[in-house]
Amino acid sequence: MSAIEVNNVYKVFGHKADAAVRMLQGGASRDDVADATGTVPAVIDVSFSIEPGEIFVVMGLSGSGKSTLVRCLNLMHPPTSGTVSVDGADLQSLSAGELRQLRAEKISMVFQHFGLFPHRTIIENAMWGLEVRKVPEAERRERAARALELVGLSGWETSYPGELSGGMQQRVGLARALATDADVLLMDEAFSALDPLIRSEMQELLVGLQQDLRKTIVFITHDLNEAMFLGDRIAIMKDGRIVQIGTTEDILQNPADEYVSAFVQDVDRSRVLTAAAVMEEPVAKILLREGPQAALRQMRKRQTSGLLVVDARRRLVGAALDDDVIAAIQRDEHSLDAIVRSDVATVSPDTPLAECLIPSAESRLPLAVVEDGRLLGVIPRVTLLTALASGKNGAPTETEVSS
Repeated sequence: MSAIEVNNVYKVFGHKADAAVRMLQGGASRDDVADATGTVPAVIDVSFSIEPGEIFVVMGLSGSGKSTLVRCLNLMHPPTSGTVSVDGADLQSLSAGELRQLRAEKISMVFQHFGLFPHRTIIENAMWGLEVRKVPEAERRERAARALELVGLSGWETSYPGELSGGMQQRVGLARALATDADVLLMDEAFSALDPLIRSEMQELLVGLQQDLRKTIVFITHDLNEAMFLGDRIAIMKDGRIVQIGTTEDILQNPADEYVSAFVQDVDRSRVLTAAAVMEEPVAKILLREGPQAALRQMRKRQTSGLLVVDARRRLVGAALDDDVIAAIQRDEHSLDAIVRSDVATVSPDTPLAECLIPSAESRLPLAVVEDGRLLGVIPRVTLLTALASGKNGAPTETEVSS
């Protein structure tokens, strides 16, 4: 079962919202509907599902409808049309009491401007959601202290918000959401008010926490680099509609239209693309059981000065270089065992491309992509440079690649 299911959701502000929805469903444009009805169509025919434990990022420019959409997910903005379900429960069918309980126990929200009470201590702020639920004080204090420890704020419990930096205050806001142990976190531009360095720290903190907590997170942002760093999948919105949903690599490699292409052309690809996205089939390889003569034949065929050596299960053993192979043939050796070099530069499939540059530059062979000992693919240096350079303005020039 999906954690969140959104089906054909419209949210229109104004007195003639129902008429506006009918016009939109009939194919009228957003601007025409706004002019004819005096309404503001904020979310138009949006559908998607989010799996448990997924970070689903919704991004777009100001006015695209992303913040309205996230408020539809807990009915802070009830949809004009369409349905929202959380763990199979249709939110529109819940009574007022059931909806309050769901908001208190299953869905927490983290806001852009922290929303801390200045007259309460840090631990009292972190306890607030539990206090609303009337959790006994000893339990809520224990849970809040544990949440503060998770976000790196142990020792600050008796301080006040005014004594903390912006980044630390946002950690308190995150701790308050975590203390409730809600399954779903809605984060609306949660890091946008922070300085760039602190913002990066908070992004890394969230990704690190998610490895252990596996919450379902809907994260709203206007920053594509942030979206691609955080998101398992990303939904890009324009004028109230979703124009593309996909993984980071889907969107970078296959933008749906010119609007998405314009978004991604300046993205820091080295930070968000991984080795798995650009690796190629390793053709310059040889089995360990083959001998020096076979290795030399492969080198001639592939026009290369070295081969990656694998066993019968495609586990990487090392590399054989041309000088060593020729010397082994001259010694009349029939095995590669004595000449295989184990100091092969390797990366994992999820290694960011930025971290591939130095090992690639220092290696005579294409960079080996390895997982659990198995050789999955290779990244030739020209492929790595092309992938990084193509983020500027489409295909790289020969000068860009050669440099």
